[in-house]
Amino acid sequence: MSIYDKLSALDITLPPVATPAASYVPYVQSGNLLFLSGHIARRDGKPWAAQLGRDMTTKEGQAAARAVAIDLLGTLHAATGDLHRVKRIVKLMSLVNSTADYTEQHLVTNGASELLGEVFGDAGRHARSAFGVAQIPLGACVEIELIAELA
Repeated sequence: MSIYDKLSALDITLPPVATPAASYVPYVQSGNLLFLSGHIARRDGKPWAAQLGRDMTTKEGQAAARAVAIDLLGTLHAATGDLHRVKRIVKLMSLVNSTADYTEQHLVTNGASELLGEVFGDAGRHARSAFGVAQIPLGACVEIELIAELA
């Protein structure tokens, strides 16, 4: 099954690349590596503002991270013209807006990691970091950046 067939089976439509909110570009290619800038969680087109451990559960955070992964896939598609050019998802870095005593950032980030595995199979398995932070731009609950290797 092709990547696009998998996306269709998951009822995922790739979004267009979001316009950067500050002075940066959505992605940069260096050699065969593609670096995607951090994407914040959005719901209904607006920043998904919440803090894990205060007003958002881990399960809700996983859904937000999955939504970020869908946005990252849209940017990845725009950058490559064809997701079949992705040889491997190399790394994710996830920032989770969370209270000082919240310790399930890694579980929140699974929402993105699991989707990438579903879409790319073994090529979607990646290294990653998941951090708890006091705040993310626009109050978003999750921000994730991605590095991909291109064929």
